[in-house]
Amino acid sequence: MSAEELKGLTRSWAEGGYYNEGIGRDDLFDKVREECGVFGVFGIPDAAALTYYGLHALQHRGEESCGICTVDSARPFESFAAHRGMGLVKEVFTKEALDGLRGDRAIGHVRYSTSGSSALANAQPLVFKYRDGDLAVATNGNLVNAPEIRLELEAAGSIFQTTSDTEVIAHLIARSPLDFVSAVKAALQRVVGGFAFLILTNDRLIAASDPNGLRPLCMGRLGDGYVFASETCALETVGAEFVRDIYPGEMFILGEGKDIRVERFAPLKRRAVCAMEYIYFARPDSDVAGINLHAARKRMGSRLALESFVDADVVTGVPDSSISAAIGYAEQTGIPYELGLIKNKYTGRTFIQPSQELRERGVKMKLSAVRRVVEGKRVVMIDDSIVRGTTSRRIVNLLREAGATEVHVRITSPPFANPCFYGIDTPDRKDLIAAQMSVEEIRKAINADSLQFLSKEGFIEAVVGRIGAGAAVPVGAGAGIGASGSVGAGGVGDVAGGAGSAAAGGRGLNPSLLEGLEAAGLTPAEFEAALRINGGMCMACFDNDYPTPIEFAKPSRTCSC
Repeated sequence: MSAEELKGLTRSWAEGGYYNEGIGRDDLFDKVREECGVFGVFGIPDAAALTYYGLHALQHRGEESCGICTVDSARPFESFAAHRGMGLVKEVFTKEALDGLRGDRAIGHVRYSTSGSSALANAQPLVFKYRDGDLAVATNGNLVNAPEIRLELEAAGSIFQTTSDTEVIAHLIARSPLDFVSAVKAALQRVVGGFAFLILTNDRLIAASDPNGLRPLCMGRLGDGYVFASETCALETVGAEFVRDIYPGEMFILGEGKDIRVERFAPLKRRAVCAMEYIYFARPDSDVAGINLHAARKRMGSRLALESFVDADVVTGVPDSSISAAIGYAEQTGIPYELGLIKNKYTGRTFIQPSQELRERGVKMKLSAVRRVVEGKRVVMIDDSIVRGTTSRRIVNLLREAGATEVHVRITSPPFANPCFYGIDTPDRKDLIAAQMSVEEIRKAINADSLQFLSKEGFIEAVVGRIGAGAAVPVGAGAGIGASGSVGAGGVGDVAGGAGSAAAGGRGLNPSLLEGLEAAGLTPAEFEAALRINGGMCMACFDNDYPTPIEFAKPSRTCSC
């Protein structure tokens, strides 16, 4: 390493001079990036502190900026306050910052930015003044037609303060002649994409999921109040009891009293939860659409072993998201699972990349091979995805340098060959290695002895269960909550059960799911029909089948948050 490179490297750590110019956790490990996480509180004292802990649980969904907005229902028009900043939740929210956020209602946000959009102005929640008072918006996802709507609004006189797609929603609401709830509903009907919205005003909180449910959003109960979160792990962190997911096309309206009004702003035609939530994004202790991530990833590994067994001495997973799958692969094959790769969690969030040498050193700083585990061994390396292929090659070489005699790479998803338009920061198609090379060509490029991907069919079955003549049957979950706010019994199931409804040719839905469906105004037949395509998941990055139109003026793959 040259003296100049070392000097630049030292500056990046000590001074933060290359913050947001380098590579963070997912860049370094060649992963696509989830853009955001949202958390909301209604009717619970000291909502800001609760939101702080909720956002901390969602930190993996966004490490660059964060924010909290609060309001006190006792004096709603005098207490609206917000604090936002660049950095981790624990860095942005000092005791003084939290002390300034009073109230029993709050929404919060953690964010990853995309290239060129790292700015405090884009940190969320975005806060606005409009004719009826104060308005704050927090979003996870991307509005595909936002550039087109933005041009239309600017032509009509709107002045935008940020480059975030989320601001489009605020302008649509503010310019509408309708009452607030109707204006929100109309705005949600106008935008296209994948999104989970939390909207806070002086007297209301609204939670909404896009018509396909691409981005996850769930609700829990804590005492007499309610909590909303991108993942169930955040509910667990604050001690809230899971109630149910927000179904695609639903909006929850919370206002005076404790009642919740549920309205549908779009019909449920196709459910399409982002497959990457199951593969990589969500924490293993979370449930997404009623499916536990650790269990699903173990099943992916097990299915991968059935599809592409290779004789070896040890199985290891690339930390952290591939550990569960590696355990599943090892259990299925009988090959011992070992911690052959160790991740250093304390090297910081960014790393400059002025040269290939420094980039290589960056991987070794973040990840190391355990020589005593892999030396002289035939190793099966489990990873969740290959995006560009650069990091896969580096990790394979790490294992070889530590003495592995063979390295067989197994990927727990199909080849990632298409960009995402719904809130995942993906490279252009030309930079996706699976779009440019065959599996054998990728194997050679990453220097592996063999390479296999989980099939699309195997992935669907591993995540949601066996596929009948019609719909795949998901793991169902959740008590129901109706317009009156009453909560029904029912829990989270780990296996979709019963030989029930044959309306769509499936095995029947989990009874605990049926109650949630009834509260959402859906019949089992309607829900099963919505799951016919890919078991209710969006797999466009694998099969190019996008659940919404994507051709609009200036289409964007960047994040609405």
